Amino acid sequence: MKLVNLSIAAAAACMFATSAHALKTEDRVLKGNYQVEYTKAPGAVNSIEEMFTEGELYGRLRSNNFFWDWDTQKDGTTADNKMMGLGGSLVYKTGFFHGLGATVGFYGTTQMLGDNKDGFSSTTNYGKAGKDTYRTRADGTEANIGVFAESFLEYKAGKTDVKVGRQGIDSMMLATNDTKMVPNTFTAAVVENSDIANTKLRVGYIMSQKLRDHQTFHSVIAYNPTSKVEENDDSGVHKGLTTDLISAAGGDVDPSMVLLTAQNTSIPNLKLNAEYVGVDGFVNTAIAEANYKIKLSDAWTLTPGVRYLRQMDDGAGAIGGANLAGTFKGNTVYTGSSFGYTDPNSADGSIIMARLVAASGPLELSAGYSKVSDDADIIAPWRGFPTGGYTRSMAQVDWLANTKNWAVKAVYDFDKSGLVSGLKMAADYENMNFDDAKAWKSTFTDRNIFHVDAWKTFKAVPNTEFKLRFATIDADPAYTSATAQSSVDNNSYDEYRFEINYLF
Repeated sequence: MKLVNLSIAAAAACMFATSAHALKTEDRVLKGNYQVEYTKAPGAVNSIEEMFTEGELYGRLRSNNFFWDWDTQKDGTTADNKMMGLGGSLVYKTGFFHGLGATVGFYGTTQMLGDNKDGFSSTTNYGKAGKDTYRTRADGTEANIGVFAESFLEYKAGKTDVKVGRQGIDSMMLATNDTKMVPNTFTAAVVENSDIANTKLRVGYIMSQKLRDHQTFHSVIAYNPTSKVEENDDSGVHKGLTTDLISAAGGDVDPSMVLLTAQNTSIPNLKLNAEYVGVDGFVNTAIAEANYKIKLSDAWTLTPGVRYLRQMDDGAGAIGGANLAGTFKGNTVYTGSSFGYTDPNSADGSIIMARLVAASGPLELSAGYSKVSDDADIIAPWRGFPTGGYTRSMAQVDWLANTKNWAVKAVYDFDKSGLVSGLKMAADYENMNFDDAKAWKSTFTDRNIFHVDAWKTFKAVPNTEFKLRFATIDADPAYTSATAQSSVDNNSYDEYRFEINYLF
């Protein structure tokens, strides 16, 4: 079965290998993660009227298709399903009058095809990866999305840039993560400055978040088990930090978040990054990263990289406990089993990561490793992934306590090599080794993931890019007790995605 699926994925990827060019319009570039980079934007103007007459409107149409195939379905819990979303965005940027400008972005999607509910409970979502092609109502039914995900004022003065309002933020822990139909955005005030030589500094004060499939902005950390769509229900959310438990503990259901980032490139070939994320009354996270590029020859470079993440409990452990599944919520004192957690009421934890990246022309090869400390699971429901770029593969959460992961990845740009115009492919393999003592109270088990991406453009279809994604997950069966596993594997599956993007 797995070999057949791999053959299908490889054949589908090869189907794109015809003459084309890389997608790049005169004002935008579509990145590999499907975020838009604006290469041509409005500049300074001489009047308030010109702010609008000299502004620019950017359009995007997109279609996203998903097929989820479970190796063995589980009644009432999992079901093979297919989803199709059709939507797009209109983003308007004004000119800048005395440094002041604005951006407004409307994003929408509608479900064109889906069998999420057929024959199943109305309150269970079977859409899995395709969930973000539509909005899930509280009763489990699907709905269209239409939302001003971006709406901010911007002020530029010298090397300082200030944005206030709804906006995308990208860092090691936060991300717009626009791989579905609508980006993940935040209500925030963000200041960036690069006055110090070879240094970029950023300070952000964040008040709320809107996940990709949500219609409204909500808490950055609170989880509502009775109405998930009203609060944070990201795949990495801490389910012990419920609205009821936070309120009962005297906490703030809508806490503010502080973001600090710094990047320095003063030393040739060395890039240093640091980040701090603080959620008032819950958790503080600090990250340090270094990458050093070594020239091996005229053709090859080797870049070793290390990242260290430290999570410091500031109240989250007492409210929700050490486990993202919410096993220890409510500051329970455990006299018996703590399911492998040393201190079930502490959110202190850390991750150490390392990688090697070898590159030569169109080819890039990398190998990465990450080890989560045997303390608490890492809290990161903001679509930036703590192990991203080191081990994490598509749709995986590999930052639970005492998890060991390793991964290898290859990327080849056929367009850059001159072999096939407009084609780029990437493949990765990840091995995730979870702590068996903790697996009983988790939705995760040990697994192997193989994932392939293929991007393609065609000269005959200008300003359009096609993307095919495939992943096969071979996971151990779920634990039915602290020592026993199910005889049936309901955790393994294959996932197919196909996306079309058109910029206008």
